[in-house]
Amino acid sequence: MLRCLSKPSSLCLCFLGCTNFSSLAQKRNCFWASSHFTLLLAQRLPLSSGNSIRFRVNCPVVVIRPMSMSTSVWSPATEEVGQLKLLSSVNDDYGGVIAELKEPMEPIAFLSVLRASISHWKEQGKKGVWIKVPIEFVSLVETAVKEGFWFHHAEPNYLMLAYWIPQSAHTIPANATHRVGIGAVVMNENNEVLVVQEKTGKFQGTGVWKFPTGVVDEGEDICVAAIREVKEETGINSEFVEVLAFRQSHQSFFQKSDLFFVCMLRPLSHDIKMQDVEIEAARWMPFDEYAAQPFNQKHELLKYIIDICSAKKDGKYIGFAPVPTASSFSTEKSFLYLNNHSLRQRQ
Repeated sequence: MLRCLSKPSSLCLCFLGCTNFSSLAQKRNCFWASSHFTLLLAQRLPLSSGNSIRFRVNCPVVVIRPMSMSTSVWSPATEEVGQLKLLSSVNDDYGGVIAELKEPMEPIAFLSVLRASISHWKEQGKKGVWIKVPIEFVSLVETAVKEGFWFHHAEPNYLMLAYWIPQSAHTIPANATHRVGIGAVVMNENNEVLVVQEKTGKFQGTGVWKFPTGVVDEGEDICVAAIREVKEETGINSEFVEVLAFRQSHQSFFQKSDLFFVCMLRPLSHDIKMQDVEIEAARWMPFDEYAAQPFNQKHELLKYIIDICSAKKDGKYIGFAPVPTASSFSTEKSFLYLNNHSLRQRQ
């Protein structure tokens, strides 16, 4: 295997056309070679024990020894000999591998290592290949894409590339398909709900009073996100009661689908301390006044939410409360949202 070789010379091309490799091997001459040809030569050269051929390259010199497909690399910069390594990887749970680039490489060196790694994984019967490319190695992305990799997903500090080895349709799952949001219904003992007017977005300047809403952060539970959004927008402390309902929609944020959870919370404080970056106004409003807004009355989704909240207020509706549960997927507790009341009745 090779690390970094220069482009082939005419001498190299002539050498590849030769058939009497034994005589060439015995002479132990130095040849200019490219990374694309050296492994082929290694396979075809019938070297006897103790002999070797040195392929002289600008930097480094590659030595091919008999009875082995391995090559040693001498680098004038380091003056040390070592095996060229494949991309370090771990097996995933679905017959594939996950590799992560952890040290800088020149694109031509990366190409040789990448091709050797794919060949190795193919021999092992692997299927999907994931390569995590940290942002500091972005110059290597083009090389991988030209070899058949595609973008799977990106985060602020890395890009994940994917590749399918078998000559068949791939079964690599798509990137995350949904964004998760919450709407917080905070109702006090006077049947007043906490509402806001927004400075930005489609409600800007409309005069519409709405429930606090927001997006669930990565690694954040729905119940925690609802409490956080209420605190951020209004300064009100609250405790989570239950999920009243949820809605799924499509082609929402950057063509992703959307899951929106309507949550009921109980206030633990009363004095509003409005966030002035996104919020124009905030107040406690009688529920009936909120429900009577023309905007709410002409939208079917909001009318359903109002009917649910009204039934909940009157004790005629029970949602889904979070129950901490253990999972085989993680050592941390996760929440199962269920109707505890109906479950207790069955027991």
